Parts: sequence; structure tokens; C-alpha cells
Amino acid sequence: MGLTRTEIFTEEQNRLAIMLKALAHPARIAILQQMIKANACICGDLVDDLGLAQATISQHLKELKNAGLIQGTIEGVSTCYCIEPNAWKLLQKELGDFMGSYRDIGKCC
Repeated sequence: MGLTRTEIFTEEQNRLAIMLKALAHPARIAILQQMIKANACICGDLVDDLGLAQATISQHLKELKNAGLIQGTIEGVSTCYCIEPNAWKLLQKELGDFMGSYRDIGKCC
């Protein structure tokens, strides 16, 4: 498979695709749901809550952080993570705009 030609797409299209790609795994959805449910920073509780290995959770946290959906702060020997509120609002808006752009005209194909 060739490289994606992201330069031919708008900044908004690329940003939405990056965020949605990060969301495209059930473990990452579960991680985000735990963060939202806790409504606080999560520091190492995810292993017990989700039943996944620490290395697996760390990799998923890295993907979510790289997409800008979460942020992390170092506290002692651990890193605490929480939802990145500005990115979350942006995702809500852009995904809402995208999903709302379709109008069912009742006749297609």
C-alpha cells in the first residue's frame, strides 16, 4: 500500500481522520469511556479496570495522546492522563458537522 497523500486534503480533513483513526479500536474507546466516567485524571487504574496488560494500555494511551485526544502529566513515577478538552470540543464539532452534512433525499442508487 502506498503512502497517504495528506497534502491534497484540508487541515480539517486530516485532523478529523487522525482523531477517528485513534478512536478506531475498542480498547481506546474503553479507555476514553473510563476517563470520562472518572471525570478526573487516570493514574494507573486502567489495568485493573479494563483487564488489559500495562504494555497494551500504554501503547493505546500513546496513540490517543499522539492524536491529541488526551493529555498526560508526570506525577512521581507514573503518568496521569485525562481528556484534552479543546481537542474533544473540536472533535465533537467537526464530527457533528460531518455527520450533519448528509441530507437524505429519499432517492439514491
